[in-house]
Amino acid sequence: MSVPTHTEEGLTLGPVQMIVVGFDDPKFTGEIREELARLKENDIARLIDLLLVKKNDDGEIEVVQQSDLNQDEAEEFGAIVGALVGFGAEGEEGVESGAIAGAAELEDGHLFDDHAVWYLSDAIPEGTAAAVALIEHRWAIPLRDKIAKAGGMTLADEWIHAADLIAVGLIGSSKVEA
Repeated sequence: MSVPTHTEEGLTLGPVQMIVVGFDDPKFTGEIREELARLKENDIARLIDLLLVKKNDDGEIEVVQQSDLNQDEAEEFGAIVGALVGFGAEGEEGVESGAIAGAAELEDGHLFDDHAVWYLSDAIPEGTAAAVALIEHRWAIPLRDKIAKAGGMTLADEWIHAADLIAVGLIGSSKVEA
């Protein structure tokens, strides 16, 4: 099985981020979906898989799953990830079996399965919602490739959120008010 993991420039897969979001009082108006669509249209980010679980006040569960990948793209994504995992576990001998397993895992187009639905629905209180999303950062592919072409390599890769900066400011400040 041939797995298209590289182009002339580099790996075809961008960095993938997992985001877990909780909603204490969910008010879904479609704005999040519109933003995800905008990111996809502009090839900034691609939604690999999204699982949203909403529990109403009576404990009934509503589940929404969404992906920007069609079936062929999902299987290709699974094959690439599986090949990388196989390579990491067993070297070149693990690439093909990992690719086959990865493609099979995403045959239905979703990475998150019934177990994930059960886990999320069990973890959230009534009247709330939670979402888990895998987002591929497409914008980063050309930058990563140019860095590699120039002989560079990633030494560290961390996200710094606004809350982290606030926390650092509070820790470093001698004027913290209660």
